[in-house]
Amino acid sequence: MPIVKNTVYKRINHTDGVKSLMSQIEELSASLEDYLEAIYHVVSEKQAARAKDIAKKTGVNSSSVTGALRALAEKGYINYAPYDLITLTPKGQKHARDVVRRHEALKDFFIRVLFIEPMEAEETACKMEHTVSRSVLDRIISLMEFIDLCPRAGTEWLGQFAARCEKESPLDECKGCLEQCIGGLRDLGGLDPDSGVTQSLSSLGSGERGLIVKIAGKGNVARQLKESGADVGNIIEVEAVDDSGEVIRAKVMGYHLDLRKEDAEKVVVKMF
Repeated sequence: MPIVKNTVYKRINHTDGVKSLMSQIEELSASLEDYLEAIYHVVSEKQAARAKDIAKKTGVNSSSVTGALRALAEKGYINYAPYDLITLTPKGQKHARDVVRRHEALKDFFIRVLFIEPMEAEETACKMEHTVSRSVLDRIISLMEFIDLCPRAGTEWLGQFAARCEKESPLDECKGCLEQCIGGLRDLGGLDPDSGVTQSLSSLGSGERGLIVKIAGKGNVARQLKESGADVGNIIEVEAVDDSGEVIRAKVMGYHLDLRKEDAEKVVVKMF
């Protein structure tokens, strides 16, 4: 299921000493976090990785890769032995998911909210992902959800900001904008979970998003959502569905989740 995008790894050749400020997770240098992120993406695609895969992914020579792999293994982030497959330990999986979340949330913010060109957004996210704190990141993600849900904001509002970035001009259409906001609120059913059309997450197609209005049961899907900090009222997006239709990759609160279809059926959403 080729749904993981390549990431730019610009600091791997540097030992700049930048440290992650993420609480509850052991600090790693920016360089080692870049390697861990690369391993995560390769393992997501192939279930395991070899040193040559990491070298190809990062564009770094084999000797440098070997040194980084040894350091990550010594710290308990990966299972590694020369000429053997590389896998992430539970500790490494948790840290890598956190790095990927930081990177993609920042990149999404730069592209969707600030209208930065994708390449510049990618490079800037690469630089900032190692220093942004959890509280700041959570606030950025909450802001993006607020913009999506608030009838006074949304894509129309962002479109006005984009136009202002291109050519500064007075915003003298407040009355028309307000009327659009009121209409949008009616279309959304006032964000009332009991109004409007709801459906299961499993019925959404790739690229479709919905507002979580109910999570049935306390099984696997409830656990995964809880670990991601998601709950009723958060936006969840279907990123891809595998060829069999039995595995759904979704993104919520900046985290990627692989859900079985039977689990996704327990998540009730309202599309908007």
